[in-house]
Amino acid sequence: MNKQTNLDKFKTTMSVYTNVLSDDLDEFLKNYSIGQLEQFSGISDGIENTNYFVTTSKGQYVLTLFEELSIEELPYFVELMAFLSEANIPTAHPVKDNEGNYLHVLNGKPAALVKRLNGVSIDTPNEKQCRAIGEHMACMHVASTSFKFERRASRGIDWQKRTVKKVIPKLNQEEYFLLRQELAYHDMNKLGSLPISVIHADLFRDNALFIGDELTGIIDFYYAYNGYSLYDLAVTINDWCMSGEVEQNEHNSAALLQAYQMVRPIEKNERDAWPVVLRAAALRFWLSRLKDKYFPRDGKMTHIKDPDVFKKIIEHRVNCPDELMKIF
Repeated sequence: MNKQTNLDKFKTTMSVYTNVLSDDLDEFLKNYSIGQLEQFSGISDGIENTNYFVTTSKGQYVLTLFEELSIEELPYFVELMAFLSEANIPTAHPVKDNEGNYLHVLNGKPAALVKRLNGVSIDTPNEKQCRAIGEHMACMHVASTSFKFERRASRGIDWQKRTVKKVIPKLNQEEYFLLRQELAYHDMNKLGSLPISVIHADLFRDNALFIGDELTGIIDFYYAYNGYSLYDLAVTINDWCMSGEVEQNEHNSAALLQAYQMVRPIEKNERDAWPVVLRAAALRFWLSRLKDKYFPRDGKMTHIKDPDVFKKIIEHRVNCPDELMKIF
């Protein structure tokens, strides 16, 4: 009885869709050789999945319960994290159970344990941190060309069409015209053949961990797929290099892009496509945030990210299409 009380007190209000009690977790951990459960606590940053920090007598881990992905889809992601970790990319290596499997089921949901990485996410990055992200992203893109699994985007064109249809009745006039403008723009500016790798597709500041200026972890690969390397770069630039003062944003952009190109030089057709890809990346996250705002999922979600952040980024990219071209 005391054990139940002591463990449950570590739970906090969080983004939880599937609640886990200490007895559930105790039973789950019997499948692993990682010691006895000492404490666990919810991770408030989760949007798509349920996440807990788990501490046992042998170490610290992150437990993820997958709310939308099926167990048949998940090998791509856990194998990718293991592959990148073994290629010296700072990612969380999944933990195998006693039978050598990365995946299990907890409370009816697919679940995985990964080793918890040291470090914290940052709100306002500096040039050194942006340089580290650029370098490691390029290393990830180069290494992943030999990854044996393949996956298509879960939030590609079909998802975009469904989401537009769903959110458009909720928009005010200004948002409506901006969305229509962007859809028309991308219809007229189709991307051709660009270099492809495994891409993270969600490498925001809250998905990277640092100790000082040292990058110690890239986390949350559950949007990863085989896609345009340039798109991954655009997603990251739109978040990492649009969060501070104008001058700092410019320095961060230069640091990130130059570090990336030291490992994987950008090709001419990628440079030509860059303004289009920046706007496509911003549109994807504007749409997903609009969907979360107007159609929140059931669960104890502590925050819904502001769609206006990406609305403003789209407007900036429209008004300053050549802003980053001089860096290439």
